[in-house]
Amino acid sequence: MKKITIAIDGFSSTGKSTLAKQIAKHLGYVFVDSGAMYRAITYYAMKNNFISETHLDTAKLIENLPFVTLQFRVNEALGFAEMYLNNENVELNIRTIEVSRLVSKIAAISEVRAKLVEQQQEMGKNKGIVMDGRDIGTVVFPDADLKLFMTASTETKAQRRFDELVEKGQHVTFEEVLQNVQERDYIDTHREDSPLVKAEDAIEIDNSHLSKKEQFELVMELVNEVLQEPSEK
Repeated sequence: MKKITIAIDGFSSTGKSTLAKQIAKHLGYVFVDSGAMYRAITYYAMKNNFISETHLDTAKLIENLPFVTLQFRVNEALGFAEMYLNNENVELNIRTIEVSRLVSKIAAISEVRAKLVEQQQEMGKNKGIVMDGRDIGTVVFPDADLKLFMTASTETKAQRRFDELVEKGQHVTFEEVLQNVQERDYIDTHREDSPLVKAEDAIEIDNSHLSKKEQFELVMELVNEVLQEPSEK
């Protein structure tokens, strides 16, 4: 059976990674959470005092990028890959509200994007990959066989993110999560380098009122349509 490249873009907290994991597991494809890569760089910057709520030392971060190594390593017990930063498992560290507050600022740095896009393109050179992020269908894989663009109401996104953080034992309020979602959406769509936009040939899916099962079934119909097409790309 032929293998394809599936690019899933969209706003924060629209369930892109959850959907991508479902598709990859079902097809036996590689799943890449590009957002985790940007979060890992953000965590690195935080640990080294390159960034905080009040300052960002862009030059120092760029200077240290050659010393940053990112890897996805499969956790057999959990059934998915976790993010490693310089050989340290940082999967839990990068999912905090503190990282969420700063990640869009890091993702706006052109040198960071260039480093990660190069790695992402290398990961997908043999197809059989599902990758989610903000610029996968527009920059990383402009020739992807299937492009999806996920969206949902701001309140829905904030509630999902709030529930996720509370489930992980983090102490946050709905109001601060809502503000974080709004700020990230604004920065992601207004940055100069690779802003979040819907690719012209992407299929938009508003999942505000879709269950995970309904969404998966809808998307798998689209995937199967592409898989049944003649291999021309």
